[in-house]
Amino acid sequence: MRFVIEKNRLLQIINVVSKGMSSRSTLPVFSGIYIETTIDGVIFQTTDLEISIKHIAEALIEQRGATVVPGKLFSDIIKSLPEAAITLEQKDNTLLITCLDSSFSITTMDPVDYPSFPSIVTERSLQLPTKVVAEAVKKVYKAVSRDESRAVLTGIYLKAEEKTLQLVATDSYRLAVSRFNLDEALGETLDLIVPGAIFEEVSRLANEEEKLLIGESENQILFKFGTTTFVSRKIEGSYPNYEQIIPQQRLVSVKLNTAELYEAVRRAAVLAQAHGSVRFIVDPDGQLLEITTQSQEVGSSAEKLNATVEGEGLEIGFNHQYIMDGLAAIDTDEVLFEAQTSLKPGIFKTIDSDYYFYLTMPVRLD
Repeated sequence: MRFVIEKNRLLQIINVVSKGMSSRSTLPVFSGIYIETTIDGVIFQTTDLEISIKHIAEALIEQRGATVVPGKLFSDIIKSLPEAAITLEQKDNTLLITCLDSSFSITTMDPVDYPSFPSIVTERSLQLPTKVVAEAVKKVYKAVSRDESRAVLTGIYLKAEEKTLQLVATDSYRLAVSRFNLDEALGETLDLIVPGAIFEEVSRLANEEEKLLIGESENQILFKFGTTTFVSRKIEGSYPNYEQIIPQQRLVSVKLNTAELYEAVRRAAVLAQAHGSVRFIVDPDGQLLEITTQSQEVGSSAEKLNATVEGEGLEIGFNHQYIMDGLAAIDTDEVLFEAQTSLKPGIFKTIDSDYYFYLTMPVRLD
């Protein structure tokens, strides 16, 4: 095997496929990158048996063959090389890496021991606009649970039908819903739970491509963009009926400037670090929202924001980081804050056609 490829291009490929390398397996081959030169280009492949990634790259191929290189070592070497073309040549069980006056040789593994890439026959699949998917994932990802004991909550619930794409995430303390109207009607309907961390990786890496294909089989999910293919397990189970926890009534509705609200919470968070909460005081008479925090050990802060208030006065406390995560996902000038009582969830949502809804549980006030 022998081929020539530009350093920057090779680094981009390593960045993509390295997400599939195992860091915990006792078998060294799973921490490696499978490389094969073919008539279609150079295949780079990784797997940890939970996720498999394959990328096909163009290169100047001088000799066909295959090998498996230690992933981290290979990545570190390529990063250290000068900005120029790199020649990679396999001889017996050694890979020779040459770039200008620099050269390395590393011991490789037998490609025969590397597992075949999963062959999936999808039952349903859709091509979606990548930028829309990436934006939707970005809006809900912070609310994905990290608690592996409830696997279904570590995923993002995807529902795509007709001209609508909707993603939902919750960790039981907060709920994020992002809904986008699509320009074209979808031919199929998708309704599945995608592992959150993988969905975030795919949406970020696929951003330069126009379309992202998402397909599902009985127990796996396929992502394809450009010449890259991701295969992941599908999270089994039923997603919680999140709609039943959304309050149908409101005591107060407050329209605010999104950036001003975010910055006010961020400033309050400087003192709130000690105990994690900020207090919202809604003043319908003054058409104000006051944000305060107080700690006997540290001190206190208060800031008033002009607002359009409908309804009654209210005091309610929140985890400041949860509020900042929700507001950071809103890219409209104005946001609507709604609440019922100091013991029921607060809601932040957009006021436009591309719908974003963020619900967070309150914290008990002193």
